[in-house]
Amino acid sequence: MSTSSQSQSALPYSGSCHCGFIQYVAVIPLPPAKAPNPHQSTPSRARFYKCNCTTCQKMGYFHMRLPDAANQFFVLAPPDLESIGDYRCGSGHVQWFFCPTCGVRCFATAGPWIKDEISRDLVDKAISPKRFEGRDRLSVWRMDPALYLEQKTGYVSVNALTIDQDQQHGQSLDLRHLVDQKLVEYMDCKERKGEKRYTYPYEGGTW
Repeated sequence: MSTSSQSQSALPYSGSCHCGFIQYVAVIPLPPAKAPNPHQSTPSRARFYKCNCTTCQKMGYFHMRLPDAANQFFVLAPPDLESIGDYRCGSGHVQWFFCPTCGVRCFATAGPWIKDEISRDLVDKAISPKRFEGRDRLSVWRMDPALYLEQKTGYVSVNALTIDQDQQHGQSLDLRHLVDQKLVEYMDCKERKGEKRYTYPYEGGTW
């Protein structure tokens, strides 16, 4: 996505694992904004970062955090979350979900999941109209909007590498642009000594 094609409004983007077993939609407010310190949220923009902890380094994880994940992240498939691979490490609170068939890690979450129905207006620019089969609402998994509070009752991080390259609305998410424009944060989550920066990764981290 070029600078000129980045909209100030949020667009829904489809994402999936390689084989398509996991499918989701993320409503991404672009362009991302830089926050002045690693603990301050960006209330209206998506946040992209890479950290140097062993978990993310081994997974090659490219974090995308949404400002309102309960209303901006929806899992379309599979219909049962228990059929997705679930790896846990450290404290064990975060579920690092991965496809049991192709192994791709699409998102990591902790918090109050609910099965819900959402209006097609939220996601119809990102998915085929055939998915609705003449209906106005779509069955999804999401964080419970009534209970989810970022970093308090829940956590959602989407692996930006699993956003589909071809989007129905024609605007791809070009991760090169984010790196070139120094919009990607590099976090020191291994030693927890350095402040976040936008120039180059900490030791053990990746571009």
